[in-house]
Amino acid sequence: MCDELTAADNDRFLMTRRAFGAGAAAAGMAVLLPVPANAAEIKGREITIATPDGTCDAYFVAPATGKHPAVIVWPDILGLRPAFRQMADRLAQSGYAVLTVNQFYRSTKSPFVTPGQGFDDWLRGKVGPWRELLTPDATTRDAKAFVTWVDSQKEVDRKRGIGSTGYCMGGPMVMYTAAAAPARVHGGATFHGGGLAADGLIALVPQMKARWLIAIAENDDARAPGDKDKLKAAFAANSQPAEIEVYKGTMHGWCPPDSQVYNPDQANRAWDRLLATFATL
Repeated sequence: MCDELTAADNDRFLMTRRAFGAGAAAAGMAVLLPVPANAAEIKGREITIATPDGTCDAYFVAPATGKHPAVIVWPDILGLRPAFRQMADRLAQSGYAVLTVNQFYRSTKSPFVTPGQGFDDWLRGKVGPWRELLTPDATTRDAKAFVTWVDSQKEVDRKRGIGSTGYCMGGPMVMYTAAAAPARVHGGATFHGGGLAADGLIALVPQMKARWLIAIAENDDARAPGDKDKLKAAFAANSQPAEIEVYKGTMHGWCPPDSQVYNPDQANRAWDRLLATFATL
């Protein structure tokens, strides 16, 4: 659902927008997200987590009082940065204890992009070798460590299930997380996730016990229209509820508020569906 061709689509889209005077909207600067109604007071902190492979830097935020279901967030290829902290705060204001990780911790600390920076050739050359370290086994080890960490936090209600969200390359990481800890991970949501219908991931579905939201960019679906059907069939065969939808008019990367192709209307609709998906954790 995500490849170099969809990235080229995005580049052409941005050139068109700029040609019609929409440069500010396409500049990739984070916008302010809506504050939830009855937003909880929250407290956030920068933390580190020991994993079998090293020390992961991350951001943890939760309502200031009480215990709440946990959510583990896997960012897109631009990593943990202010936009994802803003998204974590919004989710915490909605009543969740949110851990957003730097999945590239083996190679670099976060943030490693500057505000407004897109996935340019310089960054592509840097991230490529970092990404090679994120094998299925490595991601599974990380997922287990993150689940163990959130379950040890006083803000987390262990009587409730854990949710996980992932964006772009973080999408498959949600599936690895659900398969790594099926007794705890009861909800998964991916937004413009890449490669979700790969055979290796589909083979893990019987190990999962989650409710799913799969939000697909329109140009990703155009490149791999059969992926959504493969996912629907796999989840249905294993009795896992799954809301799988192509979001019309969206480009790959449309959800983070600092994305160069951010689509606020569709991003907010996807956010509402995320809250509905996690309501039963």
